[in-house]
Amino acid sequence: MIISHTLVQACLNGPRERGEHPAIPITAEALASEARRAVEAGAGGLHVHPRGADERESLEPLTCGAAIEAIRYACPGTPVGLTTGLWIVGQVSHRVDLVRSWSVAPDFVSVNFSEDGAEELAELSVSRGIGVEAGLSAVSDAQRLARSGLARRCLRLLVEIDEEDDPTSAVALAAQIDQVLDWHVIDRPRLYHGHGRATWAVIERALGRGGDVRIGLEDTLVLADGRLARDNAELVAAAVVMIPGVQEVQPSLRS
Repeated sequence: MIISHTLVQACLNGPRERGEHPAIPITAEALASEARRAVEAGAGGLHVHPRGADERESLEPLTCGAAIEAIRYACPGTPVGLTTGLWIVGQVSHRVDLVRSWSVAPDFVSVNFSEDGAEELAELSVSRGIGVEAGLSAVSDAQRLARSGLARRCLRLLVEIDEEDDPTSAVALAAQIDQVLDWHVIDRPRLYHGHGRATWAVIERALGRGGDVRIGLEDTLVLADGRLARDNAELVAAAVVMIPGVQEVQPSLRS
């Protein structure tokens, strides 16, 4: 068991296709199985992209509800979040209609402030009691969030760095986004994640300054040393041991 106040969120699949890695979960059952192993490895939250029968990402109520219920059954008490990526449905109004029609609501959603309709979607989510992770992938996104007046109503801020090939540039962008948030005195919890090669540099910086982190096969397929990760659980475990002051308790000491 891991004792830490740092949140490690597992992002299990994202838009990746089945052939990109043998452990990419597609079905609700596979998501639940990967989620359980990730939680056992130390994940305190889960971010998923539900898929329809055609294996494409979906915001349809039945598809999303099935994924959420399967994961909650496998991981009782662990918060489950969904993407709301506009690329999935293409139209702002259609996305709002779908989220409004969810009969099984997630604990939180990520709302990308680089996308059209972000403010409306965030307002709708909050009104439904769904936590909002404000996705900030650029300085302009952080500025937009500040102007919106929604920051204080967000569950957390998701500082997501899309720069994949240059860890130095990725870390610098994360710092620039932080500067904007600090200047506007936006003090909601911040969760950081990177992509590709830059993932682990972004995570190392975040943990060093007391931030929460996201890790999983959506963001990277490899460990910090470049080896292919076995599954989401191995990525989560690798992030957990990077947390400063993390304490492992042996099973014999559990109460």
